[in-house]
Amino acid sequence: MMTYPKPIDDQSYLINSSNHKSLQQTAKTDPNNFWLDIAKRLEWMNFPTIAGNWQFQKPVSIKWFEDGLLNVCTNCVDRHANVTPDKTAIIWVDDQGKTPTHISYAQLFKEVNAMAFSLKELGVKKGDRVIIYMPMIPEIAYAMLACARIGAIHSVVFGGFSSESLSGRIQDCGAKVVITANEGLRGGKTVPLKANVDTALLQAPQVEKVFVINRTSAHVPMVAGRDIVYVPNYAQVVTPEPMNAEDPLFILYTSGSTGKPKGVLHTSGGYLTYASLTHQWIFDVQENDIYWCTADAGWITGHSYVVYGPLANGATTVMFEGIPNYPNPDRLWQIIDDLKVSIFYTAPTAIRSLMQAGDEWLETSSRKSLRLLGSVGEPINQEAWEWYFHKVGNENCRIVDTWWQTETGGIMMTPLAGVHNLKPGSATQPFFGIQPALLDDLGKEIDSNPAEGNLSVKSSWPGQMRTVYGDHSRFEDTYFSQFPGYYFSGDGARRDADGDYWITGRVDDVLNVSGHRLGTAEIETAATMDHSIIETAVVGFPHPIKGEGIMIFAIPGAHVTHSDDELKAIIKQTIRTQIGPIASPDAIHIVKGLPKTRSGKIMRRILRCIAKSEFEKIGDVSTLADPTVVEHIIEVFSAKK
Repeated sequence: MMTYPKPIDDQSYLINSSNHKSLQQTAKTDPNNFWLDIAKRLEWMNFPTIAGNWQFQKPVSIKWFEDGLLNVCTNCVDRHANVTPDKTAIIWVDDQGKTPTHISYAQLFKEVNAMAFSLKELGVKKGDRVIIYMPMIPEIAYAMLACARIGAIHSVVFGGFSSESLSGRIQDCGAKVVITANEGLRGGKTVPLKANVDTALLQAPQVEKVFVINRTSAHVPMVAGRDIVYVPNYAQVVTPEPMNAEDPLFILYTSGSTGKPKGVLHTSGGYLTYASLTHQWIFDVQENDIYWCTADAGWITGHSYVVYGPLANGATTVMFEGIPNYPNPDRLWQIIDDLKVSIFYTAPTAIRSLMQAGDEWLETSSRKSLRLLGSVGEPINQEAWEWYFHKVGNENCRIVDTWWQTETGGIMMTPLAGVHNLKPGSATQPFFGIQPALLDDLGKEIDSNPAEGNLSVKSSWPGQMRTVYGDHSRFEDTYFSQFPGYYFSGDGARRDADGDYWITGRVDDVLNVSGHRLGTAEIETAATMDHSIIETAVVGFPHPIKGEGIMIFAIPGAHVTHSDDELKAIIKQTIRTQIGPIASPDAIHIVKGLPKTRSGKIMRRILRCIAKSEFEKIGDVSTLADPTVVEHIIEVFSAKK
């Protein structure tokens, strides 16, 4: 396996060879004092005397800094507005690529206070739930922070979700206020946000007020007595609500492929401590950095690494309304040059998409300002990693390939730029204080290296979710029942001879082929080792001999001239070489795209339905980035069946 050496001068990094071992040792041997010391990075009304207080056996209970008092908004806004009022907090880049908007910490303070005052005027108080259904504009951050200021619990719903998805979330958390926009803009197209809210509220009449922010000039119907056009009132300053560290901060619903979405609940003190720490130490964020995470605030990455982590650290964070390939596939690279972005954090899906567009779109930019790159959301295949390193970063940038989940609140595994050798596709090592374990199917820890098993964690950390909102038994059953005494991530992983971790994908994405367990992620990675194939998705299907067969949906590169039959032969040979004959696919379909949500997640449930010819079970595809791709895949599948 190719590795990339440590930088020669790693002492310039916040975490380097001089301090890494001592921090690691303290976190392991004296976690209570380690985390209490880390908590000093926040501003507390009452500093805690207790760090972690938790048990993973039923009844599961998780608490951090439970005798501490603080306000999350104060930590993200007020303290920086007082010390560095003129520093840019947020740089907003709109969908159309006009002049970026720079928002200082002083201006952020004004805007958040105005929003908080308006919410209080409506009677929103500590503990009330507020739904935020908005485009990626500065007001989405204002709304989140305003809720935190007054102690309301926000739940951001991604603007690409349908009215049905929105309604279900409103009903589940019992929200009484919705904050939205008349329309959203994404890739040059409008998104009917207010219309979706109106439809959603037909099934959720408990909502009392709807705040509407005018993103465009379009007029939308307004319900008298319920709907209010938001006009900020800058005359008032709202006193931050004192919050116990264990008071809820937000609910974020996971959009699972099946079943009712889970309301992941995160609390105030532990979550912010962990988001702040991981953001600064993993991305090596220093005073003059321009930091850009491309995630939407509707996802946990947007919460932790666009809004809360960066602002808690007094950093400059970029918010982007658009999409990577609009108006052209050099959009991200142009923004990096224009803003002199030094730290860039994005998803493998975006990387592969831009790689597929061709290297010529990189040549319109220099990207010389970059010094650190990050990857998030799924395991990154080696081909995409190499392109990211060699082409995007010009071989000058370390890559932090991060593994974590909505449920973990922050990054759990990652290489540290100033410490670790980099291995393309490896999440490398656990972050400070994180104790992973690989378990066999009987729940026994596998201590040897190399090893492969169910990725679990055997001790708590401050950013850990506390419960599923309104359903603690589901929380216990989902994460703690299969392997009592451990938090089970649902992912599989392998640990190599060096002790570095490789995420192999969801264990429910494991195929059982002739009695052999094969991870879909491993097969997908192998299939893209050849430069002809940009991205693949692997699913199982009933096989009369093997029990379960392997079906691959593959996207070729933009400039590939091979025929479909030639591409299939390449894929088969590559997989046989990388994994072995046991993983040789039974069916391959060459397609132009995959069914993805607007966040880039592949909806493998849809592909499984197609693989089984159960087209009637596909259901609603309106939340996909391109719903027409499903029809295309069905046509390809049916023609080759």
